[in-house]
This record gives sequence, structure tokens and C-alpha cells, in this order.
Amino acid sequence: MTTQELTHQIFKKKSFLCIGLDVDLNKMPQYLLNAEDPIFEFNKSIIDATHNLCVAYKPNTAFYEAYGLKGWKSLQKTINYLNQNYPEIFTIADAKRGDIGNTSSMYAKAFFEDLNFDSVTVAPYMGKDSVEPFLEFENKTTILLALTSNEGSSDFQTNNSQGNDLYKTVIQTSKTWKNAHNLMYVVGATKASYFLKIREIIPNSFLLVPGVGAQGGDLNEVCKHGLSKNVGLLINVSRGIIYASNDTNFSVSARIEAQKIQQEMEIILSKYLKN
Repeated sequence: MTTQELTHQIFKKKSFLCIGLDVDLNKMPQYLLNAEDPIFEFNKSIIDATHNLCVAYKPNTAFYEAYGLKGWKSLQKTINYLNQNYPEIFTIADAKRGDIGNTSSMYAKAFFEDLNFDSVTVAPYMGKDSVEPFLEFENKTTILLALTSNEGSSDFQTNNSQGNDLYKTVIQTSKTWKNAHNLMYVVGATKASYFLKIREIIPNSFLLVPGVGAQGGDLNEVCKHGLSKNVGLLINVSRGIIYASNDTNFSVSARIEAQKIQQEMEIILSKYLKN
């Protein structure tokens, strides 16, 4: 899926919501544990209930890898279900990969060819030869970790001991890489005050923004500083939607929470378009 197609979906659905499918067997409704594949059944119910309210889903692969081969099969079934039933949805493998070139090539094949995700998150620490293999894939997106929302992000990302914050150096440098037009960036919602600086460097790139809701990020603050001419934001919410309830009506509760956020986004977009 191209970013143009993603933008079309955003305006069509009046939403730039991404739902994180971070599945934990301890948090899902216990009756699902009797199913042949509880993780997939949980995901399928969430997807069916919320697909018209969001434009993207983001499974965090760690939540599947933790369950071994069964978890990986659940991930595969989830992405296959999305691609077959809701092909208009943008899919993100939150894998945070990144290694020397030949290894990155294999990671890229795994997520782009075998699993057929639209995008994958990548750590930039090893530099361009660890990222460019991902960028070679046409109509696939590499989402670079730029400024994250975790407590330890200040250890390196906003450390300006060399005269420039590292996150700025990462973003500026990545613009020079081959096929950089295939890049998006992760920017945490708890760093809302940084969005103006980031938009000075990449005014029109898409930003994947975790941290709204449970982590304390504010949607309106992010949009105030982060919206671009093509919207340019994917706001990820995980726990606040998928674990809104753990009873038999969990998917209905998830839909209600997703709809609340979508309605906020619709208001924001209507004001944005007027301006």
C-alpha cells in the first residue's frame, strides 16, 4: 500500500487511528483460552468490530514470539485475515528490526514477502546499510524509530552533547538514504513539544505515534504540532481499545472505545480541512 492510498483511507474514514494488536493471554477474556487458537480468535473479533473505524493495525511481534511457534502461526493467520478481508487496511509489523545488510535483507523478506505486511518498524542505530535493504521493496514502508515515548529515550535520543539531538541527526541523515521516500518515523505522543522541530525537518512524512491514552499522550497536542498537508499521522492505541473489557462482549467494548477516538479525529480533521 502506498502513502497516497493510506491518505485516501484517512479522509474516507475520517480517521487516522492505528490499533495495536498486542495480545496477552493473561489479559484477554478467559473463555477464549478454550479456542484452538485464542490469539487469532481475539484478533479476529477485534478486527471485525473496529475495521471501519481505523486505517491501520499494528501487531507487536514480541507478543507473538513469546508464545513460540504457536504465536508466530497466530501472527501469520492474523495478517492473512487482514489482507484477505480488509485489504484497504495498512498493516504494520512492529518488529523493531535492524542489523547488518544481509541480515536486514532477510528480515525484510520475512515481513514484506512471506507475511506480506505493508510496513515494518526498524531501529536505525547501525546506520544506512542496515536500513536500505528494507527500503528496496516497492510499495512497502519502513518505519524508523526516531523519538520514542519510553522513559529511557532521553539517554540517547535527546542527548545533544555533540551539538545536535540524536533524534534530529537520525531523521536528517535518513533523508539522504536510497529510497528514503519509503520512510515513515516513530515519534512518541508523550514528546508532543518536539513535533514542531520534527516537522521542520520532515514536513510531509508520515509519523507513527504511540503513547496516546495509557501512556499519557494527548491527541489534540500531537495534532496541533504534528499534522501535515496530507494529515501525516497514524495514532496508535493498543491497551485502551483491545482491553477495554475482558468479558464476552469485549469486541463491542473495543468498538466503543475506537469510535470515541475516531469521532475526536473526525472533529480534528474537519477543523483542519477548514483551515
